[in-house]
Amino acid sequence: MLIIKQDWETINQKIKNGKAHELSEGDTFYLGACTKGSTAEKSLRDQPFNKVQAKQRAYSLKQGYVNHIIANIAQEEKGVYGKILTQETIFEHLPSIEEIVASKFEPFYGKTSIEIEGHFNLELNRTAKSYFANLTKAILGIGLNKKIEEFEKADIQVKTIRLKENNLPKEDISFPNFKYEEIINLDWEESEFKHILEQKFFFVFYQFENDILTLKKVKFWNMPYPDIEEAKQVWDKTVETIEKGKIISEITDKGIRKTYFPKKTENRISHVRPHARDKVDCYDLPVKDKLTNATEYTKHCFWLNASYVKNEIYMK
Repeated sequence: MLIIKQDWETINQKIKNGKAHELSEGDTFYLGACTKGSTAEKSLRDQPFNKVQAKQRAYSLKQGYVNHIIANIAQEEKGVYGKILTQETIFEHLPSIEEIVASKFEPFYGKTSIEIEGHFNLELNRTAKSYFANLTKAILGIGLNKKIEEFEKADIQVKTIRLKENNLPKEDISFPNFKYEEIINLDWEESEFKHILEQKFFFVFYQFENDILTLKKVKFWNMPYPDIEEAKQVWDKTVETIEKGKIISEITDKGIRKTYFPKKTENRISHVRPHARDKVDCYDLPVKDKLTNATEYTKHCFWLNASYVKNEIYMK
């Protein structure tokens, strides 16, 4: 109830600030402000503190929260969750959940991943994909075999970012592959890409120092409304490229296929490139490629630019 109350206050304050048109699911944890209306245009309403019209919205419990309720009723996931918030934590602090989580990480700022592992007497496989996720759980006081209840309820995307010495992430951030035949039948409001960008993220930043990773900071973040609108340009061009059947722009002498998909140099926030096991790991195309007559193409996905993560998330 405390988290839901804080969520309500966040939504209420954003409206009072004249930013009802910038409301996003990523602003809150359990209580969302979901859009309502048969179409985006028909759902527009006047807001009290700004002349810009805002989409009609309603309070909603987030999907992750509802899933958690159903799983509890069915007792399907009994014992698989660990809690960040205990009664003692709530009564001692009573700040936001963001502040409680940050306070657990702050004592480890400047410590290497190996030192953190040692602090909790862990012996982890440092090459496993779950290595940093397990360090995060240890810092939060969650069993390594458990899910983080508050994060699951809030649909929070946890991302561990490894920074180079110049503060640039070692890699761009990938999102799930899109299917060519599906994406052209969706509008922006229904797209998975928009849904992902509107979620709340929890970033854990480690930085390379002489090939050793040191914890630098953590940050809850959701993409600002103007940036979501800018990222939409990448989605629009991607859909247009598929619909026109103009995917491959050229094939080099070495057999490398270059595409018309949005490149990293074209958009400050996002780009599209392959995300597949190999070039024959494909999805069907709804329209044959005009240059090659191909009826399928290597799996692709949207990526968040490393430079955007550095400048707009880590450095701010």
